Amino acid sequence: MRLDELARVIGPSATDGDLTREIEGLCYDSRQVGSGGLFFALRGVAIDGHDFIGAARERGAVAVVLEDPKRAPAGMTWLQVDDARLAMSRAAAAFYGNPTDGIPVVGITGTNGKTTTTYLMEAIMGRAGMPAAVLGTVSYRFGSRVIPAPHTTPESVDLQRIIREFADLGARGVVMEVSSHALEQHRVDGCRFDVGVFSNLTRDHLDYHLDMESYFASKARLFTELLAADAVKPRRAAVINIDDPYGVRLAASAVAPVISYGLSAAAAVRAVDVGFTVDGIAGTLVTPEGTQPFRSQLLGRFNLYNILAAVAAGVALDIPLADIVAALGGSVSVPGRLERVENDRKVTVLVDYAHTGDALENVLATVSEFARGRIITVFGCGGDRDRGKRPVMGEIAGRYSDLTIVTSDNPRTEEPGAIIAEVLAGLRGAGVREFAPEELGTAGEKGFTSLVSRRDAIRLAIRAARPGDIVLLAGKGHEDYQIIGTVKHHFDDREEAAAALGDRE
Repeated sequence: MRLDELARVIGPSATDGDLTREIEGLCYDSRQVGSGGLFFALRGVAIDGHDFIGAARERGAVAVVLEDPKRAPAGMTWLQVDDARLAMSRAAAAFYGNPTDGIPVVGITGTNGKTTTTYLMEAIMGRAGMPAAVLGTVSYRFGSRVIPAPHTTPESVDLQRIIREFADLGARGVVMEVSSHALEQHRVDGCRFDVGVFSNLTRDHLDYHLDMESYFASKARLFTELLAADAVKPRRAAVINIDDPYGVRLAASAVAPVISYGLSAAAAVRAVDVGFTVDGIAGTLVTPEGTQPFRSQLLGRFNLYNILAAVAAGVALDIPLADIVAALGGSVSVPGRLERVENDRKVTVLVDYAHTGDALENVLATVSEFARGRIITVFGCGGDRDRGKRPVMGEIAGRYSDLTIVTSDNPRTEEPGAIIAEVLAGLRGAGVREFAPEELGTAGEKGFTSLVSRRDAIRLAIRAARPGDIVLLAGKGHEDYQIIGTVKHHFDDREEAAAALGDRE
């Protein structure tokens, strides 16, 4: 694509050099630049892309989009913009032929429930004859093509390239998790969404956003800016959980028509006569398109909200209610979301991604509804992330669990013992007894302990479990790694639990 064509999309405030040259690729990492590339000098928290313009040029970049033209090497074509990330998002969409223009795109944001809702939407859209690509925390995938997901929402260049690839493979829709980071950094500004979904907002990522209002403002962009109707997609919808106080605020400011969901009578999409069992959820859907009974194999009240979000999004896409209900009744397995580890010990072992206070409380409240024995919870908190949620999660675990083992999550560059100590402060506040690891479960009373090694913590939980107990391994879910220092090691809670269950010693 010619640089002057991209320039019309980007709208630079100033340029210098030859804009007629052909651009062979877009790049934001100087190590990945190829011949004929256009390099975007992005400013980050720790790294400034302007420092790598020279390296990008050496590797074949023929032009650069930058914010500070004084940093451009002499003789190199440059385009100056106010926001290089926004320019990159717009350029990426144009470079890859605007792949979201001709297919329905559903973007799901919120603190909890995004991944499960994408899987439900995939099933609903597939049932309606529009097979959808799914991009999110677990992976980016369509059909047999699966791409590992380093971020919930990819950088804009990667995002547009992946959607183009999936569309060429036959995807007739896209369902994506849209993170607050992605919205803040304009990664999805080149996408044309048909439906935006807001699940909820609870404490998370405050190491990045600093406070809840900034966090909310990032999420709100999807509904207050990116859902604005245009000539390409004149009909759009905002699907919003109005049982959440932030959802109520969002519904009042959305630029697209709102389809509300929730359990309150004011919600346009809601459920009545609902029952929760160890086998799933059953009830009756009430929607603008009619009323119909439904069943799902998903567990718990928080998953009912995910179901309602998907139903409302399906209604927004004009999918018949019969197809929606049929899809809900099928097998929807979400990796690392209350995922069972099968065994012959008559112990229910569940792996879940819950890594915030709200998510952990939702999962433990759900487990409590069908628990017949004790609840044994293993969890930790990530390093180099929001420290404020650590004692909160400790208190929640102590309140719901019979036995709690606090361990490492992804400690990153923090000292694992220091992270654990901050979690234990919340557990001590819950008024339960502290045990040494070897004492756990022997005294017949509620209690907690800690082990730095996550492998040892999982093995201790399995050893302590009796028939009828539930062991919840929380925090890492589908992840198959553990980050210690700056090194990523292979580690999968499901594999570790299976190995511990197979150990008869």
